[in-house]
Amino acid sequence: MSRSAELFARAAQHIPGGVNSPVRAFRAVGGTPIFIDRADGAYLYDVDGKQYIDYVLSWGPMIMGHNHPEVREAVVRQAEKGLSYGAPTELEIELADKICGIMPNMDLVRMVNSGTEATMSAIRLARGYTGRDVIVKFEGCYHGHSDSLLIKAGSGALTMGVPSSPGVPAALADYTMTLTYNDVEGLRAAFAEHGERIACLIVEPVTGNMNCVLPSPEFLTAMREVCNDSGAVLILDEVMTGFRFGMHGAQGHYGVEADLTALGKIVGGGMPVGAFGGKREIMEQIAPLGPVYQAGTLSGNPIAMAAGLATMNILSRPGFYEPLFERTRALCEGMQGAADAAGVPFTTNHAGTMFGGFFTDKGQVTNYADVMACDTDAFARFFHSMLDLGVYLAPASYEAGFMSASHTDADIERSVEAAATAFAALKESSR
Repeated sequence: MSRSAELFARAAQHIPGGVNSPVRAFRAVGGTPIFIDRADGAYLYDVDGKQYIDYVLSWGPMIMGHNHPEVREAVVRQAEKGLSYGAPTELEIELADKICGIMPNMDLVRMVNSGTEATMSAIRLARGYTGRDVIVKFEGCYHGHSDSLLIKAGSGALTMGVPSSPGVPAALADYTMTLTYNDVEGLRAAFAEHGERIACLIVEPVTGNMNCVLPSPEFLTAMREVCNDSGAVLILDEVMTGFRFGMHGAQGHYGVEADLTALGKIVGGGMPVGAFGGKREIMEQIAPLGPVYQAGTLSGNPIAMAAGLATMNILSRPGFYEPLFERTRALCEGMQGAADAAGVPFTTNHAGTMFGGFFTDKGQVTNYADVMACDTDAFARFFHSMLDLGVYLAPASYEAGFMSASHTDADIERSVEAAATAFAALKESSR
């Protein structure tokens, strides 16, 4: 038995399912999760000593790669001064100044402890600012596990949703409308009928939680227009996309104006941190300036702030992003070519430093229904083949992949060669 298998069995004794976040259990792909001993650059090393090229990157935030020396040194320097104060520090000011100076339409920013907390707080703020209760989200977009967001689509295009998890009160579903991503007509119809009740629209500008699905330009334009017309707040959930499309996030890349933006762990160099911010007139409704309450005992943790400042300084350097964009493109083109050569139905999406692969013969994948129609069994077999060959992808077909500055051309070449072997094996097993 491998060391990972031994640890998983031990973990199951006192941790539900043996993991502290569900996707890590490998239930979507089968088998035993690998337990990690350390990480460096583009690589993970498991407790059995095997090296993997990592395209999960702690689910996105490790854009420089793991264990970057400048970030590590900033953390160590701060740790020597103390781990936590629960009181203001100059580091918070410096990081807030940087984020507001970089992100479009962000006059004020509030630090929190996770992406879930950021989106939850942004929604509460939007409701308080507008005096309305209904929120609009899109099927396949994930914004954390707060109750109001664990709502799936109702039975009709313009009906309210239903809870997607036990423990979520049915009454909350009366205030959440779930629409189809990239469906401009459905979006406009929903706001035409319910616009006066809608507090906010929240969306991943590029989805990272139904794999990697890209927005149409018309969809992005329509979201801004319906919010303008109705007075609803447009919240862009950039927990995954923030700083992965350049310094200005997906909204800078696509030219869409957010009222509020949620950011994730990338602003803390991968530490447990998040942030939300936006236009001054909305953000000034947050306590202590306004009546909308939001608080966090350890928000602005000095170690996370130090890591975030080091990260932002590195990302700001000229020429940082271009090699990442090129390697993302090269990886996707290489995998697509390998799949085509093997005769396996497969297509890729990519934008910025995010990418995804879909086992489908449909061609373009644009929404949740397209994703759900993909062959998850094929993905599971492909995943394990890649894992055996030393390439670590997300252990679920509904998760995006990410590129880091530490990945090299040789890593891309090795990954494409592994994909060619995995696709060939998949084709052979299907005969």
